[in-house]
Amino acid sequence: MAEYGLATWDENGVQQIGPASFTLRTVFSTLVTFSGAATGTGASQTFSVPGVNPQNCTAVVVPIGPYTTDQHILVQYEPEILTDQIRVWRGHRTAFEGQFGTGTQRLIVSRFK
Repeated sequence: MAEYGLATWDENGVQQIGPASFTLRTVFSTLVTFSGAATGTGASQTFSVPGVNPQNCTAVVVPIGPYTTDQHILVQYEPEILTDQIRVWRGHRTAFEGQFGTGTQRLIVSRFK
């Protein structure tokens, strides 16, 4: 069976990194929607993603459509990686007086080896 992917070899022709050395796969994806109050219980949403932690995964939130001129929609959500959970904040989680997002964006969680 042929292997596909990136590989590197040392000066002696010995493979150092190959397709079996590292994997990255999407383990969770969902749409995240925020509306209403920007603080309190509506400031974040938590999703159960068993097996993930800050050492073995990455999470991104991306817009699913064009940004508009509405300043609240211009703010991208921020993911926070916890053990077995991903929390999505509707703005920068330490900027309590800052801008916040509304609308729907896609959360993508990928786990690596």
